[in-house]
Amino acid sequence: MTRRPETSSPASRLYQQAADALSHEIARGLLPDGRALTQVGVAERFGISRAPARKALEVLVGLGLLAKQESGRFRVTTNALPIDAPLPEHSGLRLTAQTGWERIYPEIELAIVSRSSLGSWRLNEAALARHHGVSRTIARDVVGRLQNRGIIDKDERGRWFAPGLTAHHMDQLFELRWLLEPVAMEKALPHLPAGLLDAMRDELEAAMEKGAQRDAGLLDYLEHRLHVELLGYCGNDALIRAISLPQSLLIAHHMLYQLTLELFGTEPFLAEHLEVVNRLRAGDIDGAKGALIAHLRISRRRSLLRIEAVQDMIQPAPLPYLERIDAG
Repeated sequence: MTRRPETSSPASRLYQQAADALSHEIARGLLPDGRALTQVGVAERFGISRAPARKALEVLVGLGLLAKQESGRFRVTTNALPIDAPLPEHSGLRLTAQTGWERIYPEIELAIVSRSSLGSWRLNEAALARHHGVSRTIARDVVGRLQNRGIIDKDERGRWFAPGLTAHHMDQLFELRWLLEPVAMEKALPHLPAGLLDAMRDELEAAMEKGAQRDAGLLDYLEHRLHVELLGYCGNDALIRAISLPQSLLIAHHMLYQLTLELFGTEPFLAEHLEVVNRLRAGDIDGAKGALIAHLRISRRRSLLRIEAVQDMIQPAPLPYLERIDAG
């Protein structure tokens, strides 16, 4: 089995940013010798939780820039400017803008949805907050977004879980897609920018050429062009929100494409997308809607084949906030 490495967590990046900012000020004498620093003070200054703040201070102790006292406080240990030296403008830097739920959400969503091909998972909100070094409020915002997207739900005991992509669950999600997406496409057609359909046709034909490189990134992009970008011109925000729920499947495809590029020999959805685009270019909306429904019905079966193919190929690295609760 291939064990997929995890990227460094946002919490680790936050403590390093805080440590870098503080070491820069110490080196320039802007935090003078003897200046006291506390975990709470660093957390409040940079808008981060106490865990990465503590880690940042420990890093500076290891570099010899701080000394830890018995009281739990830390003091700068280098001789520099007088204690009342003014701090520069950048010393008010806050990392809050990078610690909200928007910053960590994409990584968490991908981690959950990509694992859903292997089974169902229990999500622990407190462990999620600890792992990413954020407050429970931010973790709660992430969980709320995941619920709105249909990626997690509550069981009969009120616990959060992410359902596995079983055949039954896939049937439900794809049925929503082939009911809603043709409606959005029809509404979008009059509002499409000039040249969009021609550009999509050219991209698909280029990807279908013999010898063309079709990597996971390109396939993700082409899926997004039809099912997200084009439909986004429908002008109905409520409809787009409804469509985005079952389209959580597209996130899982990012991992599935990478692992199953050779499963079908050539990627069959390219010709199906081209059929939809060409009918739209010809003004044949009924034909385009029929081609889109046919594509989604076939895609359901291909997605199941991809999921079956990867179940014995991967073993994702453990995450402290996710617990496997069935075998899928």
